[in-house]
Amino acid sequence: MSHVKPSANMVPLNIAVLTVSDTRTEANDTSGDLLANNLQAAGHQLAGRAIVKDDVYQMRAVVCQWIADANIQVILLTGGTGFTGRDSTPEAIAPLLDKEIIGFGELFRQLSLAQVGSSTIQSRALGGLVNKTLVFCLPGSNNACQTAWEGILLEQLDSRQKPCNFVGLLT
Repeated sequence: MSHVKPSANMVPLNIAVLTVSDTRTEANDTSGDLLANNLQAAGHQLAGRAIVKDDVYQMRAVVCQWIADANIQVILLTGGTGFTGRDSTPEAIAPLLDKEIIGFGELFRQLSLAQVGSSTIQSRALGGLVNKTLVFCLPGSNNACQTAWEGILLEQLDSRQKPCNFVGLLT
């Protein structure tokens, strides 16, 4: 249920997309493409895009560079949030956060329950704020990225969303 106030002005955000994968390339990064296309369709700017291996230090290197860039307001990571041996996105990002947005992971799992059933408990989707930059760690599947975008991020990154949104924390 959207609570977007149509008469208000939209504040576009600068959003970077980081794909975490041992197998994805620019040619087959469909979840990164999906997020980049969705954010631009919503009126935001794509401020950066990269692909890194599922390696804690490679992820942190890119994310730290982006959170130090005052021009980047939001970082979306896709991939590495599962429960398998190589999945390490939460371990890479959680220590960097000043504040965790606990409700993000909770709501994501609630929304994805209808799509993947009890397998949603293996999702370690994560959100938080660091250095006035929002960071969201999403699963790597297109369906999961679309669920997170449509069910949470589209509204919460929209300055017209009432009663509250994240934009006020960033501007």
